[in-house]
Amino acid sequence: MSRVYRGPEKLLLCVDDSQAILDYERRMLEQSGYMVITEASALRGLRLATLFEFDAVLLDYHMPEMNGHELACEIRRLRPNTPVVMVSGSEIPEETRRLVDAVVPKDAVKRELLPTVTRLCDRLSPS
Repeated sequence: MSRVYRGPEKLLLCVDDSQAILDYERRMLEQSGYMVITEASALRGLRLATLFEFDAVLLDYHMPEMNGHELACEIRRLRPNTPVVMVSGSEIPEETRRLVDAVVPKDAVKRELLPTVTRLCDRLSPS
């Protein structure tokens, strides 16, 4: 199998209340060499972020228990150096855009998610 991402495996956390989106993100990212943990609950995703150090976290903006902005704030508080990517099918408030490292619209996930994650993970890798 050909892999696009050839660096050391990076651990990613994807949090979205849509299992279909999580399955898609997992497949795409794992095919490129990432290790991916998915969670459909924002609160359980936050718990995972407290237990493990992830190389990047991908969050949906609209979730029932807490929204992506609230979850990103908590992750920033706990893990200030972990890159956060907001993935959303709707407009993201400017306050949230300033909080996260990148925003990827859901309709652009296929072409933008992998390059965005790779860029953020490479930024943290030692040269």
